[in-house]
Amino acid sequence: MGSLPLAALAVMKSQLGVRETPPGSNTGPEVRQYLASVGIKFPAPWCMALVYWAFEQAANKQGVANPLVRTGGVLRQWNESPAFRQARPAPGDVMILDYGKGLGHTGIVESVDGDAVVAIEGNTNADGSREGYEVCRRRRPISKCKGFLRFHPAQEREHSRKV
Repeated sequence: MGSLPLAALAVMKSQLGVRETPPGSNTGPEVRQYLASVGIKFPAPWCMALVYWAFEQAANKQGVANPLVRTGGVLRQWNESPAFRQARPAPGDVMILDYGKGLGHTGIVESVDGDAVVAIEGNTNADGSREGYEVCRRRRPISKCKGFLRFHPAQEREHSRKV
């Protein structure tokens, strides 16, 4: 059995280039699938739903429980995951950005490059927006990140399947 976070990262990489249809709509065949994985049945921001979906795909393949909170809310994931928080990132970590007023953004760290991370993110675009329209690879300064969540299958949680 391999590393769940790295398996989730591989799932994220397989989604590179997936786009909303039409752009800016928070919908489309794949986007609806990501949102449905966290119980959302309407167009909505989907970066956290994609991360949850990627971990769910990887966990199912490995026969383990998904350790993430089942939510489309980036800051809810952060707030309900204190035991998983890390100050320094590593590949497979869930990156958390906090823009204030309840607005966040997320992706999975692919690599660490000095004082920056390269992450695979959904609902972004070439400008690095948190309200974009595709799955992209983005470089983010570590100093701009709220923190990182490091999940492993041994760290299962009772509420991982709750909405």
